Amino acid sequence: MAPRCARCASAPASLRRPRDGSRICRNCFYHCFEEEVHDTVVREKLFQPGERVALAASGGKDSTVLAHVMNLLNRRHGYGLDLFLLSVDEGIAGYRDDSLETVHRNQEQYGIPLKVVSYQQLYGWTMDHIVKAVGRKNNCTFCGVFRRQALDRGAHQLGAHKIATGHNADDVAETVLLNIVRGDVARLSRCTAITTGEGSKLPRCKPFKYAYEKEIVMYAYFKKLDYFSTECTYSPNAYRGFAREFVKDLERARPESILDIIRSGEEFRFLEGTKMPQQGECERCGYISSQKLCKACVLLEGLNKGLPKAGIAKNKGLSSASSMQSGRLRTPRAAVTIGYE
Repeated sequence: MAPRCARCASAPASLRRPRDGSRICRNCFYHCFEEEVHDTVVREKLFQPGERVALAASGGKDSTVLAHVMNLLNRRHGYGLDLFLLSVDEGIAGYRDDSLETVHRNQEQYGIPLKVVSYQQLYGWTMDHIVKAVGRKNNCTFCGVFRRQALDRGAHQLGAHKIATGHNADDVAETVLLNIVRGDVARLSRCTAITTGEGSKLPRCKPFKYAYEKEIVMYAYFKKLDYFSTECTYSPNAYRGFAREFVKDLERARPESILDIIRSGEEFRFLEGTKMPQQGECERCGYISSQKLCKACVLLEGLNKGLPKAGIAKNKGLSSASSMQSGRLRTPRAAVTIGYE
């Protein structure tokens, strides 16, 4: 006889939750997942009534579940948000064009307006052309920088007050580990924040910060949501992949490890006097930057001058950006400590 649901005790348990191992039925899983996201939204005060919120949409599982759940919770709990989907077309033939078809279907399924911006439109380059110029070793650097700014530009064009992304607990844990390995104090100080850019023109938030990737996949699968599951053509060479595999190994041994890594990142403290970068605006494009020129402008200038690797060199810069080193402010490795309060 199948075990009963640990939550309602009336229906047969049909799945085991990855985060705690509890056996529950599908309906209880749906309710728990949705209300845990709602609790995060309320506890962290992610939104205010009347805000226009851009939901970053790639067509993948995370962004598709984000659109479905935010649309549902907005109606169920009366958030009073004006939601719209925001997609970026990086120009990757055979990948992004297919995933955008999924996003267009999501637009119709959820009745949420859609805005698509492209690298070609914004920068005059597609990722396919960038990869031909720089090779596959550093292409993710270009894509990550350009994509982040493209989302900002698209959201700004439609008057958004905030951007919500589908980053989940696994993503945050991976980022904590990557920033520790890199000794990147500046990013380590903010990578666990559920909202970044507070006080700026366009803050970003992560409603799925505490949601396990496996549970997002299960939710999408059991709900039969329409999402695109093919991996990016260029991502197998991404450095993040090694951190991802490490986090998966930890999860197999101890599922709580993911949230423990996040909490460890949240508890990092920085010694008094540690020099941290100050967020400002790029002198050229006007978007957020901790340097005179933002990383997107530096990388784009290198591409346009036929020197694509100049923008990513650690100790080399273009003549117009000689004061920039690697796009981030380095600080002493010993300037980090852990404090538990």
